[in-house]
Amino acid sequence: MAEDLQIASGSKEEQYSTLIPQIKALLAGETDEIANMANVVAALKEQFGWFWVGFYRVVADELVLGPFQGPVACTRIKKGRGVCGSAWAEGRTLLVPDVELFPGHIACSSLSRSEIVVPVSRGGLVIGVLDVDSEKLNQFDEVDQRFLEEIVGLL
Repeated sequence: MAEDLQIASGSKEEQYSTLIPQIKALLAGETDEIANMANVVAALKEQFGWFWVGFYRVVADELVLGPFQGPVACTRIKKGRGVCGSAWAEGRTLLVPDVELFPGHIACSSLSRSEIVVPVSRGGLVIGVLDVDSEKLNQFDEVDQRFLEEIVGLL
């Protein structure tokens, strides 16, 4: 596949529906997890223009920053801390409409206002998380959750 994305307009569903086959093509035949995470992040950032998109990988007893696009980020996050650490600990997607109201939120950037974190699992074990931040309140909903969980499942 050419490394150019076809950027879709329309509803979120239409945008994701156009993007997912392109992500599948980017991942096809590539076995390196870091390369695949990097392309997923780039595709999401390019399509949606969110403030920050990236992966954290579970390394020993903490999340360690992986491929991302956006401003510099927190490098390490303990299990159960902030939205990312909580999604890891709970093993489920967390939708946060206003990060200021999330107990223990880690402010890597004061510009981040809402967030969604999707666990990456393999064999029933969380091996990382996809973290997406927006500078807008209430940016993410169940549509994002459904499609981002599908995209993470492609890894």
